[in-house]
Amino acid sequence: LMWCRMKGNLPAKIVVVDDEKIVRDSISLILNSEEYQVMTFSSAHEAIDEIKKNNVSLVLTDVKMPGLSGLQFLEKIKNMNRDIPVILMTGFPEMNMAIQAIKAGAFDFLAKPFRHDYLKASVQRAVEYYRLVKFEKEYKRSLERAVAEKTKELEKTMENLKTVSRELIQRLGIAAEYRDQETGNHISRMSLYTRCLAKEMKLSADFIENIAVASKMHDIGKVGIPDAILLKKGPLTKEEFEIMKTHTIIGEDILGHSTNEIMNMASSIALNHHEKWDGSGYPRGISGTNIPIEGRIVMICDQYDALRSERPYKKSLSHTETMKILVQGDGRTDSEKHFDPAVLKAFKNVADEFEEIYRSNSD
Repeated sequence: LMWCRMKGNLPAKIVVVDDEKIVRDSISLILNSEEYQVMTFSSAHEAIDEIKKNNVSLVLTDVKMPGLSGLQFLEKIKNMNRDIPVILMTGFPEMNMAIQAIKAGAFDFLAKPFRHDYLKASVQRAVEYYRLVKFEKEYKRSLERAVAEKTKELEKTMENLKTVSRELIQRLGIAAEYRDQETGNHISRMSLYTRCLAKEMKLSADFIENIAVASKMHDIGKVGIPDAILLKKGPLTKEEFEIMKTHTIIGEDILGHSTNEIMNMASSIALNHHEKWDGSGYPRGISGTNIPIEGRIVMICDQYDALRSERPYKKSLSHTETMKILVQGDGRTDSEKHFDPAVLKAFKNVADEFEEIYRSNSD
């Protein structure tokens, strides 16, 4: 359709340059028709302005002219617009000249005096060539515009999906915290802690963004823990604690088997955020680097926030008290056995930032 429209356009503009008036008039007489609009010039300098101003489809020029020769003129045309075909004409055809012209980008080479049918055929081929080049470029531009528009639409759709996914994750995390009598500020702080720590460890930008979102669902499995255990004011019995441990497996079951990379990381965090470096954690008792890095990061962040936060069964601790427990250990926490050394080192480096995150987002 586009090609048909191009063929139905206004007559192709042809510039003829020759210092002999009889040649210009002759070509104009042969070519002027509904299909072609011929403009003649006695010198290349005059024709250059016309070529710059108008959409010229073809240039026919004599080779030997006073001032600017045909080959020099050809070079200037190609510098202005490489797509315009140029047909060179000469009354003294020489093989070397023809070769030089073709190398310089000439479309065709006609010897004077030329036959009318030869001239028409050469002009027709050149004009068709120019139209094809224009068609190809316009078609390519149309495709690029279409691809750009579709890409923009896709990017917008993906961004909307990402926004919806993150909002859903946020709400799921809050739902879990409400069951545990905690507040939404806890999961907000977890997001900020994990982002800060992952950044300090110089992990990839994608990892940092993903863990900041995925960490919000670390305790989603608590929705499957009975209220009598989850909301109990006093310490849990051994049997109750074993049930409480299953929130890690429940969380993985809720979030697992997804094609979404954030959900997959959230599933890993839910399962592994109570595993310890020496293998004394739960639910699987894995150790060292067998624990996914996201689990190792969330574990120390969760412990920091738990120590800082007030609960019905415990008072809140200051930043200094909390750091002393996590770095030096106490009766329940052994920093050398429980934490990944690299994570603990990074945690120490950003301790002040953790304090500021807690202060700015307190319950």
